[in-house]
Amino acid sequence: MHRSFFALALASAAITPAFAQADVIGSGISPSAATHSQTRPINFAATAPTSGALVILMRNATLPANVVDAPTAQALNAAIASAKFEGKEGSSLSLRGIGNYARIVLSGVGEEGDRVTHIRNASGKAAQDLRDEGQAITITGGLNSEEAAAAALGYAMGQYRFDRYKTVDRKTPPTNPVTIISSEAGSAEALWKSRHSALAEGVSLSRDLAAEPANVIYPETFVERVRAAFGNTANVKIEVLDEPMMRKLGMGSLMGVGQGSRRPSRLMIVEYRGAGDGAPLAMVGKGITFDTGGTSLKPGAGMWEMKADMSGAASIMGAVLSLAKSKASVNVVGVAALAENMPGGNAQRPGDVVRTMSGKTIEILNTDAEGRLVMADANEYVITHKKPAALVNMATLTGAIVSALNDEYAGLFSRDDKLAAAVTAAGTATGEDVWRMPLHKNYLDDMKSDIADIKNVVEGGGPGAGLGATFVGFFVDKNVPWAHLDIAGVNWADRSGPVTPKGASGWGVQLLDTLARNWK
Repeated sequence: MHRSFFALALASAAITPAFAQADVIGSGISPSAATHSQTRPINFAATAPTSGALVILMRNATLPANVVDAPTAQALNAAIASAKFEGKEGSSLSLRGIGNYARIVLSGVGEEGDRVTHIRNASGKAAQDLRDEGQAITITGGLNSEEAAAAALGYAMGQYRFDRYKTVDRKTPPTNPVTIISSEAGSAEALWKSRHSALAEGVSLSRDLAAEPANVIYPETFVERVRAAFGNTANVKIEVLDEPMMRKLGMGSLMGVGQGSRRPSRLMIVEYRGAGDGAPLAMVGKGITFDTGGTSLKPGAGMWEMKADMSGAASIMGAVLSLAKSKASVNVVGVAALAENMPGGNAQRPGDVVRTMSGKTIEILNTDAEGRLVMADANEYVITHKKPAALVNMATLTGAIVSALNDEYAGLFSRDDKLAAAVTAAGTATGEDVWRMPLHKNYLDDMKSDIADIKNVVEGGGPGAGLGATFVGFFVDKNVPWAHLDIAGVNWADRSGPVTPKGASGWGVQLLDTLARNWK
């Protein structure tokens, strides 16, 4: 009798740890405690050093005045003539063994187009080309304060890297400073610190969130990471709705997407007020931290990219961070609709009907059309509780927009011509181009459900991007100026661009920052 009881007690003790593990989500082991490798600090000066690595920004084949001494200029002019270098935008010529410089890079910005943008791009490209250069770097070229600040922004965005998980043969890039030369160095530095450095920080936040694996960034940790980024920034209010709060509000559309996951959904609202009591510009982003497709499971090939299916929400948070940290005279509210779309015994099914907080009903025909579902409740919430002057949605919504526009443009849908023009202008100014797509009245008829108010897809094909935008707009009051940006083709860079190293692009942070500053 006593021996049996003792044996039972031992057996119970042996299995207790297994029961304790039942509440652990994931492995419980972080893949890394490291941070990204340090980037080069950015400085400003009125005069250039005579050694190290030198980047000269050139409009044409003529060297800018007084950037190097006479013997070095003579040698550079000979090299320019020999290489037939013309300073065209995007071109470059790398030289070694001239003067006391370890390396000189002539980088073309051209004579046509937006010089400030070309300077930003040339500096970003230089940051990538000189990543492993073991010298201090100088950028010069007769720059005024605005141009010098743009050069700093380009360099900051171009030198971004995501390497915290590298452990084998990890090479730490040099961290010698980069110095931007301008006769207006003081005002250039002030502009960099007051505005552009915050913009670079916002882009980096978006890229980090999208690049992190889904076992690191999920709804709860997305919230934590964004909270940490804002810190104690003035005039910022952060609200987070958890699942009990969303159930109380009747957010069945958002809650339904995450019900198959053990990681609970969240709605994060970050409000920045820098312009009194006026109505804010609202920005609502899709925040699917991983998208398997749910019950309507995606193919396995390429599914890893779905860790970045929250890029819309990430870039909105990056834009609000930029505006708040630069103390912009605007009122904005950024909303991240956060969920993980997983299959499982509790996952929603094709054929289910869900209800949004306004009482509208949705028939789910495909659980892989989930981004529009989380944004339905998020749109209704922000319109009801924040009374915005206008609303912009941003989402990696459809593969159809990739087929239509590839990675050259994001798709723009809007019912308001003024807002559409403002979004287009902001995209042109920042190099984040958009192309306006149609919202035909028949699309809404196509999405009518036999048993609910609307269905989340039209089976059998059709204009997928337009239908998706139509669905999202169905949950926006007709009196609210509204635009939707489908960024599925531009949120991830398969190859490096001038200011975008390969990987998560942070697309939209610059556009939304500019839009908010100029929106009236």
